[in-house]
Amino acid sequence: MEISEIKKNYEAWQKSTEELIKKYPETGNFKTSWSEDVKRLYTPLEVQKYSDIGFPGEYPFTRGVQNTMYRGKFWTMRQYAGFGTAEESNKRYKYLLEQGQSGLSIAFDLPTQIGYDSDDPHSLGEVGKVGVAIDSLYDMETLFDGIPLDKVSTSMTINATASILLAMYMIVGEKQGIKWDKLRGTIQNDILKEYIARGTYIYPPKPSMRIITNIFEFCSKEMPLWNTISVSGYHIREAGANAVQEVAFTIADGIEYVKSAIEAGLDPNIFGKRLSFFFAAHNDLFEEVAKFRAARRIWAKIMKERFKVTDPEALKLRFHTQTSGSTLTAQQPENNIVRVAIQALAAVLGGTQSLHTNSMDEALALPTEDSVRIALRTQQVIAYESGVAKTVDPLGGSYYVEFLTDEIERKSFDYINHIDELGGMINAIESGYVQQEISNSAYDYQRAIESKEQIIVGVNDFKMEEKNLRKTMKIDDEVEAKQVENLEKMKKNRDSALVKSSLENLEKVARSNGNLMYPIIDAVRAYATVGEVSNTLRKVFGEYKEPTMI
Repeated sequence: MEISEIKKNYEAWQKSTEELIKKYPETGNFKTSWSEDVKRLYTPLEVQKYSDIGFPGEYPFTRGVQNTMYRGKFWTMRQYAGFGTAEESNKRYKYLLEQGQSGLSIAFDLPTQIGYDSDDPHSLGEVGKVGVAIDSLYDMETLFDGIPLDKVSTSMTINATASILLAMYMIVGEKQGIKWDKLRGTIQNDILKEYIARGTYIYPPKPSMRIITNIFEFCSKEMPLWNTISVSGYHIREAGANAVQEVAFTIADGIEYVKSAIEAGLDPNIFGKRLSFFFAAHNDLFEEVAKFRAARRIWAKIMKERFKVTDPEALKLRFHTQTSGSTLTAQQPENNIVRVAIQALAAVLGGTQSLHTNSMDEALALPTEDSVRIALRTQQVIAYESGVAKTVDPLGGSYYVEFLTDEIERKSFDYINHIDELGGMINAIESGYVQQEISNSAYDYQRAIESKEQIIVGVNDFKMEEKNLRKTMKIDDEVEAKQVENLEKMKKNRDSALVKSSLENLEKVARSNGNLMYPIIDAVRAYATVGEVSNTLRKVFGEYKEPTMI
């Protein structure tokens, strides 16, 4: 059927439908996350250029970064985990690997994330609470005891102290007899989103960017299989951004990292292959699928057209997905199993390379073993039973999905172009533009919930009286005392003179233009702590103070 005929028939259908609606009114929230109306029906009138979609494994990668996608290999199933001491987390990792998990994803406690040791006054009450406490190489050795690092891929959600934790991981591998160039995994290492959405930064933007580009340079020489950054839209989305903002601000962060690396003399055709991304999966199934497809296409175009990248492997946006913690509810927590299943399905239909599924009780506490197992089984059911992995990009060609893909791409480029006009992402962050856009979006969403324009099952509708008899996981307060005790013992047994000299050398390199990874590795090998290394760099770089927002 010709387009002109489709248009004529569509207009006639619209007219007759409007007559029916007078008798049977439509009810519900028919808007995207960015507050645009969703049309009643999508047709070939919205999607007339198949060439824009391309083929899987080929530019612009709308349909996936591999030709055969999950027909050749399923996505890596990672369950983000870490709590208490390294001994306790080690047991959880072994349990997850026994249950069929194919990669580790490490959660660190807040002191570790912002460069404080467990015995620091700043750490009081936070040791081991939202992740595992890592003070020194001793803890990292314990964390991976009995886990061969040449057999697993490890993702570490760490940013301001990423260089230190990476150094520890490398030395653990070294002690297992594994060469650095055989280690596989990812460090998040995305400091820009910390200034935007999360707050676990230490240093100001410029020295932070130096550390990141030092890691790029080091890994390109020493760790070719390691993903040096996971540019994170997840936390941007969790802070209240809509789907378009998540893509736009994440890509804009990625642009800033590529610019910094090129300015440092690195080749984007080489380091571009080790960039990865991290997105959230929310509840609107088709919107989320389109978001992932659009992000791949946008990144490929930017790398090719803006940065003149010629290697196809460096054009590919590879990403990890985590289902959305902010959508989980403390009310009727069993409903979260359904939410997570929908979100995980969206990630798979959108072509993710790696996936974490949240546990149903995470709105109440850290997850129990039972709830973690259900979350992992959700991925396994999707992989082995649902049939969605049998063909590549099964929603490709859907009029609605292709329209949403195009729309997210167009609106994301509007944001990216505006950020360029502001002088780049660092300027946009320092001016508060990005934070304000996210805040406005979060406000609109909350207002929609309060007005019941957006229904949250069990929260603002379909409520019931509940007796909270659920057993939740709790971190014993003794964890902090035990961690501090272990730290004191380690300090007594190490070579203090070697620690002192290694930290002095680190300070010297920090005051020059040298690559910081090498002196950090030396300090970590001497059992210098996360806090000692971070404080040495604080002396040189200072600490970032967030500007007051009005």
